[in-house]
Amino acid sequence: MKRSCPLERLLPQLRDRTPQMLEALCALVEAESPTADPRACARCADVVDDLALELLGTRAERCVVDGRVHLRWRFGPTDRVLLIGHLDTVWPSGTVSRWPFAADEDIATGPGVLDMKAGLVQLLFALNAIETPDGVVVLITSDEEIGSPTSRALIRDTAAPVAAALVLEPSAAGALKTERSGVSIYRLDVEGRAAHAGLDPEQGVNAAVELAHLLLAVTALADPERGTTVSPGIVAAGTAVNTIPAHATAQIDVRARTRDEADRIEAAFLSLTPVTAGARLAVERTAAAPPLERAASASLFGRAQELANGLGLPRLEEAAVGGGSDGNLIAELGIQILDGVGAVGGNAHGEGEFVRIGAMAERAALVAALVEDLLVARTDRQASN
Repeated sequence: MKRSCPLERLLPQLRDRTPQMLEALCALVEAESPTADPRACARCADVVDDLALELLGTRAERCVVDGRVHLRWRFGPTDRVLLIGHLDTVWPSGTVSRWPFAADEDIATGPGVLDMKAGLVQLLFALNAIETPDGVVVLITSDEEIGSPTSRALIRDTAAPVAAALVLEPSAAGALKTERSGVSIYRLDVEGRAAHAGLDPEQGVNAAVELAHLLLAVTALADPERGTTVSPGIVAAGTAVNTIPAHATAQIDVRARTRDEADRIEAAFLSLTPVTAGARLAVERTAAAPPLERAASASLFGRAQELANGLGLPRLEEAAVGGGSDGNLIAELGIQILDGVGAVGGNAHGEGEFVRIGAMAERAALVAALVEDLLVARTDRQASN
């Protein structure tokens, strides 16, 4: 294929459309979409779909899984490049009434504006700047913030045939994300034996004390130098202050940058045994996403740096981050992937979340250039065979 817009004209073209990008961003922010409310997410999906119809001339395939709506567009039958994002946010319905969307000079704020509704706007405007996006598939999910339980199979199915994927998650203070830690959640359930704390405590088996021993053991597995963290998050035990607890439970967040580290932690959890006589232990891994290692991103990051230079953008930086995304699931398939190509801003998931307006056109131009470069490269390879 031929490039639809000369590289030097791509950025000015998108900068001219910044007011329309902000208008679209306002509409998406006002369509609140907390992950916990599938109906609200479905209403936001309608807004995204309407915007796509306006910009791309086609509606999405609506993929409904366990009551959740996910959106997918396919342009052309083969040689796809995947663009992926999510429309769900961590903000409860009603947040926008006290914290409405606002744009002032170079800053736009509002719940979910950075993570990741600006990224969705940039994605759609980037594709609009490509005359013929044949070979592109777009997937926008609605449950990423809780680990993609209903979209996980859909993500893998959609990604399986592609050669490269771009994840429109926000950048890390402007840096693209070439490494993401794998994320696992483990649950420990300890069964002890209840007894009166004053009359016969020796007859009991204190599940809370046993759990304390176990938590000290698992947190010692952390290795900060290797980027491995083990963080107990939810811990509960006991029913009354004067009763030896018969049950205790904990949920533990584990982050690991490499598969070897993730495997080491898993083996250690599965080999845990109680130290308190009479206590019983059950260990379950309730969620897991593999690490996104730099080897999966190195080639695309180098290509992005060259294109950014051609667009007249500042030199791109890269970052390793502890948070996971759907990019982790795609990297497991052995596909080239580049994450964090979405919005530039700060304070994701926090009050005052914001995006830099001037960077919206810049990152949309980068995504458009990357997509076209990938499509041209594959077309050239096919022609030479």
